[in-house]
Amino acid sequence: MFWTVTQALLEGFGTALELFGLTLLFSLPLGLGLAFCLRSQWAPLNHGGRWVGRRMARFRPVRGLVQLLVWVMRGTPLMLQLFVVYYGPGLLMDHNPWGRTRMLPCVLAFVINYACYFAVIFRGGMDSVPEGQREAGEVLGLSRTQIFFRITLLPMVKRIVPPMSNEIITLVKDTSLARVVAISELIRCGERFMKSDGLLWPLFYTGLFYLVFNGLLTLFFQWVERNLSYFKG
Repeated sequence: MFWTVTQALLEGFGTALELFGLTLLFSLPLGLGLAFCLRSQWAPLNHGGRWVGRRMARFRPVRGLVQLLVWVMRGTPLMLQLFVVYYGPGLLMDHNPWGRTRMLPCVLAFVINYACYFAVIFRGGMDSVPEGQREAGEVLGLSRTQIFFRITLLPMVKRIVPPMSNEIITLVKDTSLARVVAISELIRCGERFMKSDGLLWPLFYTGLFYLVFNGLLTLFFQWVERNLSYFKG
C-alpha cells in the first residue's frame, strides 16, 4: 500500500512541478516588464500642463493601470482568481472556452498573480540601487539598456534574492490550490486515499514532498546569496 500511495503522490507532485515551472517561466519576465511600467514616467498630458492643470500634467496612464492591476491581484485571494479565470469566460459565453483543458487557465491565473508580486519586488530592487551609479553610466555615454544590464542588474539581484526566495517557496505551496479546478496535484492525490480507503496518513505524507523540495530550494537560494555576497551596500 505504501508504494501505491507513493506512486500516486509522485504523479501529483509531477503535476505540481509542472505548474510551478510554467508559472516561474512566464511570471518572472512578465513581472520584470510590469516593474518597468511601475517606474514609468510617461505623462502624455505634461506638455499641455498650462491648460490641463498640474494634477493632470502629472498623470501617468501606464503606471496607473499597472498599479491598479497589482492592487487587484495582491488584494484578492488566488483561489478566487482561479475561479474567475476558469469559470468567468463561461458566464460571458454560451460555453466554457477552456473545454476540458484545466492546466492552461490555472497557469494563466498563477502567472498573472505572481507576476504582480514579482513586479513590486523588482521595482524595489531597482529603486534600491544608488542613483549615482546610474548617473555615472549616463556620463560614460551608456544607453538605458546598457545601464540596466551592466550597472543595475547584479546589485538589484543581490537585494531581491531574499524576498524572491520567499515568494517562490510560497508558490510551491500555492500549487495545492489547483485542486479547486479539479487538477490532480499532490494534495488532491492524497485526499483520494482518504475518501476511498479512509486513510489519513497519505495526506500527511504529502508534507514530506513539500518539505524536501522547499529544502532544496532554500539551499539553492543560500548558494546564490553567497555567490552574490561581493555586492555590498
